[in-house]
Amino acid sequence: MTKTTGIIIPCYNEFYRLDQKKFCNFLSQNSNYHLCFVNDGSSDDTLKMLCELKKFDSQRISVLDLQTNQGKATAVQTGANYLADIDYIDNIAFLDADLSTSLEEMDNLVTKLNSDPKLTMVFGSRKADESNNIDRNIIRKFLSNFVGFFIRFILQLPIKDTQCGAKVFKKSIIENVYSQKFISRWLFDIEIFLRLKKHIGLTDLLNCISEEPLDSWIEVEGSKITLKDSFLIPFNLLMIWFSYFKMNTDNKNASEIFNIKTNYYMVR
Repeated sequence: MTKTTGIIIPCYNEFYRLDQKKFCNFLSQNSNYHLCFVNDGSSDDTLKMLCELKKFDSQRISVLDLQTNQGKATAVQTGANYLADIDYIDNIAFLDADLSTSLEEMDNLVTKLNSDPKLTMVFGSRKADESNNIDRNIIRKFLSNFVGFFIRFILQLPIKDTQCGAKVFKKSIIENVYSQKFISRWLFDIEIFLRLKKHIGLTDLLNCISEEPLDSWIEVEGSKITLKDSFLIPFNLLMIWFSYFKMNTDNKNASEIFNIKTNYYMVR
């Protein structure tokens, strides 16, 4: 029986970057996918463009609208919780709107997840030894490696690339990963692994996740992470470390931090 995967594509001011034709072609060639675009309070005509795109296949394209910009973490979380309520969805993934990781690469990750019943999460890696054709700015690569050192310290997991924007999950673990609001707007991938580690346990986690090398990854100009966001990365990492390791996340204070409802509109 063919399994259906819902892919979340968070969008913030993507009017000039989102390649509608690639998404339409992918849907035409693959019947087992549902695309969920989440407009994250864009100030350009992104929402209007997504409404037009939805007309290509209104049954397999959803458009959610966050009226104010809240960051990639909230956009992905909103899409995940929406897709989790759709009965025919089996897997839930997210992918960057600029397709730095292609839809074909995502299909490879989904195939890997579906081929092994032990797996609950598969994610792409730009740093795996087998990865090739990875085109990235040398300065951003240095910063990524620098930040990666601290991420590995926080996670204590043998993961080479937590921040690649291509991940797919079995629907059964969505509630454990996405039911609570993330602390960071951009570094929420770290929180995903921490939540799974707490829920499943270290040994079982390593047996049910798979880091897959990407055949290609291209850095697209126009990153939504501002200079201010970059300077806040150390602070965000400290907040994540403190919140997950120094607080009892079952107490009232943690609940007040994490459990915040997100309001959105579904475009029909």
